[in-house]
Amino acid sequence: MVEWTEFERATIQDIFSKMDYESVGHNALTRCLVVYPWTQRYFAKFGNLYNAAAIAGNPLVAAHGAVVLRGLDTAVKNMDNIKAAYAELSVLHSEKLHVDPDNFRLLADCLTIVVASTMGSGFTAEVQAAFQKFLAVVTAALRKQYH
Repeated sequence: MVEWTEFERATIQDIFSKMDYESVGHNALTRCLVVYPWTQRYFAKFGNLYNAAAIAGNPLVAAHGAVVLRGLDTAVKNMDNIKAAYAELSVLHSEKLHVDPDNFRLLADCLTIVVASTMGSGFTAEVQAAFQKFLAVVTAALRKQYH
């Protein structure tokens, strides 16, 4: 079990309470697909992902980015037991979708960049530490089912 300080809990809840899920999710997933093009293989049904402009303008990328961010709400609401809260999602990604588990970290890094650019000077080193700790716990929970 992860130990959270009051500052970490408050910071995570504050970030997500102010987050524009559609915009941040879209931008984070777009960044991930552009910067790490091999991640596109999981999104073949999304159609045109041939270049950065096509990815950024793809409504399926935007929609899935929002789904991912809303999925993080589960972790925010279950910070004391994220692994259990993500058990089914871990099984889905490992056994049905066969997603390379390192992609969770890549998307988390892209999400950190987008949140930092959105928050500006409010994204202090302490806020970043709390946010990245949270995302590390989420990615560990998603990787749980992998062998």
